[in-house]
Amino acid sequence: MNRRLGAALVAVALMTLAACGSSDTGDDGADSAAFSFTDDLGTKIELDQMPDRLLVQSSVAAALTDLGLGDKIVGTFGPLENAAGEPDSQVAGLDIGAAPDVTGGGEYGDVDVEKAVPLKPDLIITSAYIEGDLWYINDASAKKLEGLAPMLVVSFDGKTLPELLDGTERAAKALGADLDSADVTASHEAFTAAADRVKQAATALGDRTILAGSPSTDLYYVSNPKVSPDLSYWRDELGLPITVPDNPDEGGYFESLSWEKADKYPADIFLYDDRQGADGLALFADQKVFQTLEAAKNKAYVPWTSVAPPSYQAYADLMNRLADDLAKYV
Repeated sequence: MNRRLGAALVAVALMTLAACGSSDTGDDGADSAAFSFTDDLGTKIELDQMPDRLLVQSSVAAALTDLGLGDKIVGTFGPLENAAGEPDSQVAGLDIGAAPDVTGGGEYGDVDVEKAVPLKPDLIITSAYIEGDLWYINDASAKKLEGLAPMLVVSFDGKTLPELLDGTERAAKALGADLDSADVTASHEAFTAAADRVKQAATALGDRTILAGSPSTDLYYVSNPKVSPDLSYWRDELGLPITVPDNPDEGGYFESLSWEKADKYPADIFLYDDRQGADGLALFADQKVFQTLEAAKNKAYVPWTSVAPPSYQAYADLMNRLADDLAKYV
């Protein structure tokens, strides 16, 4: 099939789906409840039926699975596996083979619409770390997806970690999740207990300093806890001594430094962005200036899942691992 013919078939499918909307009835022939929801970007979504076929960004898909909505997810897009072929930390708890992956093969945020069309989603769901900048959907893909199904966005911009998690639950409740279930209640309790453990670790660390960041071949990125909901929560609410960079880049999420300036901020413990895995740690090992930091000398590296499923259960698990790792350096 040539590209032009393929595009034409996709266009026809999109128009057909747009015309049909979500008017299909369930197996019993009865219409389900109407759906009305205003997402975090102010978009009001109204459907004739409760959406039961969801195409979801992978991290959010993991969170919705934690909240009991996994059987509604008909497809995902975004990271699923790490370089070793194992489930990526960004989708902890998600069965990565349970639904088709429609991530495109192009640049960041590419969604393969030809693969998405047969899934017949009622709703597309993603998140936004910077308002208006969709997570794993670029502008070109967003335009193609407009005729396929409405899009619901959960925004993390400017939110505390609990607000972020509550925002996901707000959307999940609208989609039919039972937030009073035993599993959801247990996840909240687990989150509180794990937070207490991190708080105890922070006290035990005393005057030690923590730096969070990630490497690239040419630059060293120091993460800013003032704008990262998880780092901010751990620093301001739980007391972890995470350094705040004094000259963040535009957007505020990190300060970019040349490797020659990698000793600008001292660190006894380094929280490294685990999306790069062992490859990231290898980049640190090759930098002479960075290796003068106490954290590097003592190999005091703690993995930091900077992008995690936005659910209380995922963050409970993450904070328990964090407390365990920090205990090694107390």
